Amino acid sequence: MAEAAKIELFVKASDDGESVGNCPFCQRLFMILWLKGVNFTLTTVDMKRAPEVLKDLAPGSQPPFLIYNGEVRTDTNKIEEFLEETLAPPQYPKLCCRYKESNTAGDDIFHKFSAYIKNPNPGLNDMLEKKFLKSLMKLDQYLLTPLPHELDQNPDSSQSTRHYLDGNALSLADLNCILYCLTKYLDKAYKEDVFHLTCPKDKEILLAYHSVAKYLNK
Repeated sequence: MAEAAKIELFVKASDDGESVGNCPFCQRLFMILWLKGVNFTLTTVDMKRAPEVLKDLAPGSQPPFLIYNGEVRTDTNKIEEFLEETLAPPQYPKLCCRYKESNTAGDDIFHKFSAYIKNPNPGLNDMLEKKFLKSLMKLDQYLLTPLPHELDQNPDSSQSTRHYLDGNALSLADLNCILYCLTKYLDKAYKEDVFHLTCPKDKEILLAYHSVAKYLNK
């Protein structure tokens, strides 16, 4: 049996520097490694203290970044691709989607949410809110629509019974949007250790958006 890889993931620390901070990109990689079932070390980086670890390991970069068998990787998208290719079946589960439509069902939610919550212009608020709600409705509709394999099992089905975007197991597509989505969807996600145990504390999320949210006077 091949020797296990030595993996260390660096993520942003919370405001108090003691736990995981609010960073969707950090949590996404945290969840990928968790779902792969691989042994890894998680290191939180306190960004307020100009940590030496950044200067020594990844100059010019910010978390998340990964050290895999001594090699530093700093591009989040490339890290994800690397992990999916390297930690592959049969030893590790495949996280990519069965259906290509699952990849795009909620892929714009974070962008629309950020534009809405950070908008400083009252004149654009209604438009941005509608765009954000439209993205949520698009996701909701996809979750309610039976997938092909569900219709194969029950051709008369009018509503999906699956838990997540691509089936009953979490996939890479789910990691894009379970941080921002719908009640029924999130209720299932919170029952998954991989989600609620990688989440920052509520106060970290509120603190992060309090600093960027724009309060509009109508």
